[in-house]
Amino acid sequence: MLDTRELGRRPGSMRSLEFSAEAPAGLGIDILSVPEGSRIDFDLRLEAVMEGVLLTGTARADLEGECSRCLEPIEDTTEVALQQLFVYDDGEDSPEEDDELDVGRLEGDLLDLEPVLRDAVVLALPFQPLCREDCPGLCVECGARLADDPDHHHEVTDIRWEALQDLAVDPADPTTQQNGAGDGPDDDQEK
Repeated sequence: MLDTRELGRRPGSMRSLEFSAEAPAGLGIDILSVPEGSRIDFDLRLEAVMEGVLLTGTARADLEGECSRCLEPIEDTTEVALQQLFVYDDGEDSPEEDDELDVGRLEGDLLDLEPVLRDAVVLALPFQPLCREDCPGLCVECGARLADDPDHHHEVTDIRWEALQDLAVDPADPTTQQNGAGDGPDDDQEK
């Protein structure tokens, strides 16, 4: 919570803030997030306007997670832009109207920064984070990490064609050579 009392409801008054705070729990997505309790650096500007207080600025935080293709650990940093209008709590508008107008509400003279930060961080994160842009991922047959062995492969026969393997003819094997109809081993017994 940030205290906006210094601005005093005087439109045009402004206050700049630089500070660090601990990250709340669940800041991110399942596969990539800001670790709980880690440091977030804020560089903010609070400006009084007719309706309330306009918050603008940036937040910078470290990220931890795993690659969505190869599951290797990822460590990165993100910097997100923050902008939100917080209206004065005069009891005139309902919270449903606030949601429609995309504004926050001051609680007395206090401004809750967490929802704004959470929205900005979650929207800035990649849907499928990668350890590198060309990550080849894991082998679908055995789960080996393909970046460690680029030549990794398996001889796989399509099971739909497996029955035809019995009909294959090997020219070097005399038992599989066919000389024509009526020359098979069963035909010799009839003669």
